[in-house]
Amino acid sequence: MSIWVAGEVLIDVLPTGPVVGGGPANTAKALARLGHDVEFIDGISTDAYGVSARKEFLRDGVKLTHAFSSDKPTCTAQVNIDDKGGASYIFTIDGTATFDFADTWLPDPSRYKPSLLHVGTLVTIVEPGCHVLHEWAMRTAEFAPIVFDPNIRPSVISDRDLYEAAVEKWVAISTVVKVSDDDLAWLFPGLDAVDVAHRWVADGVAMVVITRGADGLTTVTAHEVCSVAGVRVEVIDTVGAGDTVGAILAEGILEYGVLNLHGQMLREVLHRASVAASITCGRKGAQPPSKFELQDALEQLENRE
Repeated sequence: MSIWVAGEVLIDVLPTGPVVGGGPANTAKALARLGHDVEFIDGISTDAYGVSARKEFLRDGVKLTHAFSSDKPTCTAQVNIDDKGGASYIFTIDGTATFDFADTWLPDPSRYKPSLLHVGTLVTIVEPGCHVLHEWAMRTAEFAPIVFDPNIRPSVISDRDLYEAAVEKWVAISTVVKVSDDDLAWLFPGLDAVDVAHRWVADGVAMVVITRGADGLTTVTAHEVCSVAGVRVEVIDTVGAGDTVGAILAEGILEYGVLNLHGQMLREVLHRASVAASITCGRKGAQPPSKFELQDALEQLENRE
């Protein structure tokens, strides 16, 4: 069985030039670099950008068996990096292969029975594909846990109420939600992030993981609130850091089972995620660590303590 990652692969147009990006694409690459069997699910264009994306996936070991080849263009995102390494995006979405989801090509979960589905970012809000994807994800949930990362993009939908409704729809079918404190602050202004997480858990989510940048991670379950500190690093940029966390969470769920992630075991998975994210932040662009790079970093930290 393999991990399915559904979501956009697009081209980030950085001040230094175009690079392959998209939160779900970054998560798929992170999982593959960690040694996992990963299938990426999205429409991938036959244009030059799409060819570049395919090459990067295959280089990292991401499988594209269930990706859809399309003559429509690749979505692009104009990226601006602030003086703290944070990124903001302006997207060109309409009519692209990236959001061309359809029942005719999405893989049948009853046939393939994936071990986990990670889904998120723009594909969960861009119409009409998001509705097709949601119906498909509900069928997939009969066979695998769902990890949902909303990865809020107000530049695409500025209507907070509309965005909230879309997010809540996906939360309702998810096993785990990974979300940043910035996402929650925009989506629910004036509300405490942990309080929002408690509500989602009360409504049926097994675990909510809140990323807090340099301040680390906080996880809320029905039985505990667990936090780990961030790992100090000289930040080049933060692109892909949260996506790396999502990959480590998926890894932990597969290894231990989501209901077994509590206490010290949960803390160890969160620490692993924090270290992996710090490595990504110390590199230009979304370049998550390999299994061996992460293990080496964990051992170095342990030896310092």
